[in-house]
Order: sequence, then structure tokens, then C-alpha cells
Amino acid sequence: MPTAVALTAAFGLALSGCGTASTRTGRDADPRANAGAGGGHGGAVRTAVRRLAAQGDAPGAGVLIRREGGGTRFIASGVADVRTGRRIHRSDHFRAGSLTKTVIAALTLRLAAQGRFGLDDTVEKHLPGLVRGHGNDGRNITIRQLLNHTSGLFDYTEDPALARQLSAAADRTRTPASLVRTALTHRPYFAPGTKWHYSNTNYVLLGMVVQRVTGRSYAAEARREVLGPLRLHDISFPGTRTALPAPHGRAYTRDSGARDSGARSDGARRDVTDLNPSFAGAAGELVSTLDDLSRLLSGLLRGTVVPRAELWQMRNTSASDGQYGMGLFPVRLPCGVTLWGHNGEINGSYALAVATPDGHHTLAYRLNSTARSGLTAETSLLDAEFCPRR
Repeated sequence: MPTAVALTAAFGLALSGCGTASTRTGRDADPRANAGAGGGHGGAVRTAVRRLAAQGDAPGAGVLIRREGGGTRFIASGVADVRTGRRIHRSDHFRAGSLTKTVIAALTLRLAAQGRFGLDDTVEKHLPGLVRGHGNDGRNITIRQLLNHTSGLFDYTEDPALARQLSAAADRTRTPASLVRTALTHRPYFAPGTKWHYSNTNYVLLGMVVQRVTGRSYAAEARREVLGPLRLHDISFPGTRTALPAPHGRAYTRDSGARDSGARSDGARRDVTDLNPSFAGAAGELVSTLDDLSRLLSGLLRGTVVPRAELWQMRNTSASDGQYGMGLFPVRLPCGVTLWGHNGEINGSYALAVATPDGHHTLAYRLNSTARSGLTAETSLLDAEFCPRR
């Protein structure tokens, strides 16, 4: 299962990314494997959902499963609000963190297919003079390398000074340029194109490139080019808006205790629903529902938004040794099935959305707590749903 790469501040603020399991070649799930009440939609899935909430130290968890010809099923465990006891609803909005990258990658590739820019254009061409200093040079970094995380640029979320600032002023608005400047105070991880390292800085820069080329914000362009064609009306880019759209539950984290090594904090649970997500920007500000995350993955993998050649690029993991494509990563299950999707973590929320390569079978789930990925219950859930019954 994917191993999260997280933005972590002293008070538990987090924005997570991706990883991979084994690198063996996978196969598609058998659509007949879990048909019927005794299959993946039965007790094994319900048990895994309950375990997800427990392992993620979350008050509640919800999962939406959609299969072409097999209907849709929503399963929830626990509560959306610990004060009122309100249950998690299928229509609830929540913060989806780095699933934003799937939308931004699709947008970038769609614009490239339209001839607005080339994937081998340098960052310098569109953002002249921005990426310079401490061994960083935008003249040697391409759009392609931003998309597949081979730029070598430092992840601004790992900067200790920024973490302290966020802890002291969580509601302060952060501009994309300020986040990039933070990253550029550090030397790059490696020379562009020589290795792979997940970095939120890459997608903040992509958002800036989109705005420079189109004259409109990445949020406006994403609504027009990606969300509109897929009729995803419950996905939004809040910008600096702190409140979630209705309906929604609450989001929680722990006050004290570091999240190192995946250890659970012993601090009191704290409500962190209201949040200025400008620190995440094009790398992780997305708000969604489970239904729209499911439709996003399905429509994308069916080729509804991104042309076939560009969709191939999204699933081309050759530059990352099988770990990541462009806004998508492979999830290889123990039974040999390979799914495609992304996860995301931001203060008080963790989500994962995956689908079979043809987009006909999707699963999206979320926790209402800041929680590391790599949960064993996550693997159990996907195994129960997508693997042939053994």
C-alpha cells in the first residue's frame, strides 16, 4: 500500500502524498469476484471500515464503492461529530488533500494536448527568474518533471521554520510564490531528472504555470476543463475560505504527541474543521464528496477528460521506478490486482480514491481525522473488494 509523504507541523497539520507497494505486474480485478451478498460488499468490507476508523484514530470512516452494472454501496462506521453523535453521511463534504494533484495533473495534460504548452517546456519559460538559488535552476526543470516528481525541488512542507509559522498562525494566507520561496531556501534533493522524490512544491508550481499560460487561476481552469465535463459539482477549490460547504461533519486531530513512526498521539482530540488551506494550494486544497471522488477517477480512467496519449503519461511510472505517474500512482494488491488512484491528507482528514484501470470499479473512502496512510486495514479493505474471493 502507498506510504504517505506528509506535510507535518507541530500541531499536526498534514498534507500527504503517495508511494507504492511491490513492483510486480498486476492484473485487473475480476468483476464477478465479489458479486452477491457474501462477497466484498459483505462482512469483510464492513469489518475493514471499522478497523480503518480504529487504526486511524478517527471518530468515523466512510467508504463508497461503485461498480458498473453492480450498483453503488455506501458503508460508514462511527460518527461525523463527537459532540452531537451525528453519523457520517454519503453527501458530506471533506478536505481531500493531495487528491488535488490528480485534478491538477489532468488539467495540465489537457492543456498540453491543446497545445497551450509542452511537457518539455522549462519552468523558466513560463515563470522566468522564479526558481533560482541554492542550486535550484528553473532553466533545467521541465513541466514533465514537475508532474512526475523528478524535479529534485525541496518539499516546502518539510521546512521547519514554515512548520513553526503555521503552528503560530494557522489561519494566515499563504501565496503560492511564498511557498516556492520557502522551498528555494533549501538545496535540491538531486539534479533534475536523475531521481524521484515526492514534493508538494512541484504542484504549487504547476498551478502557477497554468495561471501564467491561461490568464486564469488553476481553480477556474480546473472547473472548466476537468470538473465541468465530468459534472463534478461537489468538488471545489476553497482558496482562503475556511469553512466547508454544507453538509459536512467535523474534522479532528490530536493536540500533542508527534506523529513520528505512525505512533498515535496521547493528546486530547481537537476539532480542526475550519482551516485556511492556502498553505496547500494546487498541491492539496481540494474539497469533495465521496461520490465526486469516485466519478473523478472513473471519468479520468475512461478517457473522458484526458486524451489517450496523455492518460498513458499519467500512468507511466518509468521515471519513478514504478512508484508514481502523473497525479496517479499504482496500488498493487497481494492478489496481483493493480488499481490506480491517489491519497490525500490534510489537517483532520485522510482520503483514498482508487479504481480499476478501465474505471469501471471504484472505491473511495475517508477518515475524519489526521491519520497516516499505510494502514493495514486499508489493504484489507481493498483486498476484500477487488481481489477474487479465496
